[in-house]
Amino acid sequence: MRLATYEVNGRVSYGAVTGSGVVDLGRKLKAPTLLDLIRAQATGVADAGEARAAATAKADHALNDITLLPPLPGAEKIICVGINYADRNAEYKDKRQASKYPNLFVRFPGSFVGHDQPLVRPKVSDKLDYEGEIVLVIGREGRNVPRERALDMVAAFTLANEGTIRDWVRHGTLNVTQGKNFDRSGSMGPWIATADEVDPRKPLHLTTRVNGAVRQDDTTERLIWDFPELIRYITMFTTLKPGDLILTGTPTGSGSHADPPVWLKPGDVLEIAVPEIGVLRNTVVDET
Repeated sequence: MRLATYEVNGRVSYGAVTGSGVVDLGRKLKAPTLLDLIRAQATGVADAGEARAAATAKADHALNDITLLPPLPGAEKIICVGINYADRNAEYKDKRQASKYPNLFVRFPGSFVGHDQPLVRPKVSDKLDYEGEIVLVIGREGRNVPRERALDMVAAFTLANEGTIRDWVRHGTLNVTQGKNFDRSGSMGPWIATADEVDPRKPLHLTTRVNGAVRQDDTTERLIWDFPELIRYITMFTTLKPGDLILTGTPTGSGSHADPPVWLKPGDVLEIAVPEIGVLRNTVVDET
C-alpha cells in the first residue's frame, strides 16, 4: 500500500493512495494518525489486513484536492546518514578519509515539507543544495538488532530531499546540525510504500532531477553501509521505535560538488524518484 498524511478542508488525516485518489483511513480505522497505525500494528493492536481491506473502498478525495504533508510528522527520531554511497568521499576537496563507521546526524521535523510544497531558501544564505535519499520507516521496536533480523524492522519506505545550507554546515568544525535543519529546507514523501511492495534486497534505483535534468543517478547496491548494517549499528546505541525514520544517504552529484557549484534558486523544480516508491517533487521559493 501507499499511505499518505494529508490536509483537506482544514482537516489533517491519512489514507491509502489508490490511482488518482485517496481513501480516508483516518475515518475508517481506530488509529487517528498514520504514526498511530504503525505503532498499533507493531504491538498487535491492529494488523495490516484491516488497513488493506479498508483501502479497497471508493476514494474519498482526489489527489488534486488534498495537500500532502510529510508522511510521519510525529516521528520520535529522524536519523540521517552522511557519505554513504561509493565515490562520495572523493567528491570532497579536502580529501577526507573514509570513515570506519556510519556518519550520523539528526534533523528536526520542521526542516521538512511535504510533496509539492515549497522548499524555502533562507535569507541568510543562497547556498541551498539538494540530496535525494531513500528513507527507512521503522515498524518495530528494537535494540541490538542483528543483521539477519534488521530488515524485519522496516515497515515501509519513503523519499526525502535532505536539503542542506552548505555554508552553514561549516560553521562548526565537528558538526553539521545548523546547515541541516533550516525550516522547510528539505522535503519528505509523497507517501510511504509498505515493505510488502518494496524489496530492499534488490537494488533500488534513485534519481534526482533539477528542472528535468538528472543530477543524481545511482542504486542501493553501491551503498557503503547497507540497510541491515545501518539498523544493526544504530540499534547498538539507541532503541529504534515504530515510526522512526532513517535517511540512508545521497549519491554523488549534489550541487555543491559541481564546478562551479550549482545552488537551488527560486523557481527550480526538484524531483526525487524511485520507481517502487514514487516521485517526490518540490519547487524552490525565497524566505519572506
